[in-house]
Amino acid sequence: MNGLSFSELCCLFCCPPCPSRIAAKLAFLPPEPTYSFISDETASRYSLHLTEKAEWQYTQRELDVIEVFMTRTSRGNRIACMFVRCCPNARYTILFSHGNAVDLGQMSSFYIGLGSRINCNIFSFDYSGYGTSSGRASEKNLYSDIDAAWQALRTRYGISPQNVILYGQSIGTVPTVDLASRFEVGAVILHSPLMSGMRVAFPETKRTWFFDAFPSIDKVPKITSPVLVIHGTEDEVIDFSHGLAIYERCPRAVEPLWVEGAGHNDVELFGQYLERLKQFVNVELAVN
Repeated sequence: MNGLSFSELCCLFCCPPCPSRIAAKLAFLPPEPTYSFISDETASRYSLHLTEKAEWQYTQRELDVIEVFMTRTSRGNRIACMFVRCCPNARYTILFSHGNAVDLGQMSSFYIGLGSRINCNIFSFDYSGYGTSSGRASEKNLYSDIDAAWQALRTRYGISPQNVILYGQSIGTVPTVDLASRFEVGAVILHSPLMSGMRVAFPETKRTWFFDAFPSIDKVPKITSPVLVIHGTEDEVIDFSHGLAIYERCPRAVEPLWVEGAGHNDVELFGQYLERLKQFVNVELAVN
């Protein structure tokens, strides 16, 4: 997330902007697209083409298990969606909302690796203004984007809510929390979550102001599904205190994963990350 200059801080206090401007300043850094969708002769099906910047780590065989398509949101944008069939008999499908400076192309190798290791299929999408998705990134579009992805997952693949795990990372925890506060699902994973935009920019903020963006801290008490919170103790972007506060407000929080020494972008490199996910998905949820 970007820092704010002194003049911008003064302007923020004197003339509070609308939440969408805070959101744009703090959160959205769409990269140059690392992929494209190639349509067939009927223009009804697409195949995924990755550029070198996607840093694909697997073979054509793994690429062939990825299905891609476009769907339209309630706000009129067309967003790119990706379904990764990692496990033929997977009980759960993860609806993954990624971080702010990546797109589906860059995440595709990670999805293959994650799903294969924890025995889940992965469904993901690019926010408006990211990758091949139309429109521009905004807080309102985040919510309509995940709603469209949720509907596509339910209707296109017939997956029941109890078999869906919502996974949000960094800015992706914002739409994940919003959706989870409205629908009960199999489980929720919040990876490096933030309380709200103002609390990231101004750590001393103690309440949610009317012009704040991403007020996840006020929505998590409404989540009725089991929630696993993951956060690095040395996170330099979203302070560890955010993860603690989110965890404390979740009614059905399970044992969290606090990764000692991890920052914002390297939690996945620590061994306990995969160990905790396997334990949560394959053991703890299995007894429910």
